[in-house]
Amino acid sequence: MTTWAEFEARAPELATLGEARFRASGLVLVGTLRANGWPRITPVEPRLVDGELQLGMMWQSLKALDLLRDPRCTVHSTTSDKDGTEGDFKVYGTAEHVTDPARRERHCQVTEQEIGWRPADDEFHVFSIDIQEVAYALFAGNEDDPKIYSWRPEGDLRRLHVRS
Repeated sequence: MTTWAEFEARAPELATLGEARFRASGLVLVGTLRANGWPRITPVEPRLVDGELQLGMMWQSLKALDLLRDPRCTVHSTTSDKDGTEGDFKVYGTAEHVTDPARRERHCQVTEQEIGWRPADDEFHVFSIDIQEVAYALFAGNEDDPKIYSWRPEGDLRRLHVRS
């Protein structure tokens, strides 16, 4: 499993950009696969908890059931600028269902610290993302020289050069 902490240690600049994008709105879009194979995209509040990228979800929500059935997912920063000047950050990976009471409690503590709320009972899901790949794209008003980066656990940070 490649955790956020391992990603951050190996590609710190990219991790900093990603965390900033996640915190900008406090939301991400999570892509999952429905039982019929069609994609589902849903907003979720991400949490960085003890070196893990975690996603909390309502008990038995459709997106949680998707991940319990097929853990493959995409976590994408929200975008409000059609010109791409904010940067798009995305994580591709698999979701581990967190059942350990101590890790679930830490998720609740961080959630309460960040937004002043915590689940009232134990009926909620927490998933930790095992990172398979990370990508970041920034156009910054210069479509001729976009900044597109990619990172995988088995390699180094790469800048992709796109030619029109």
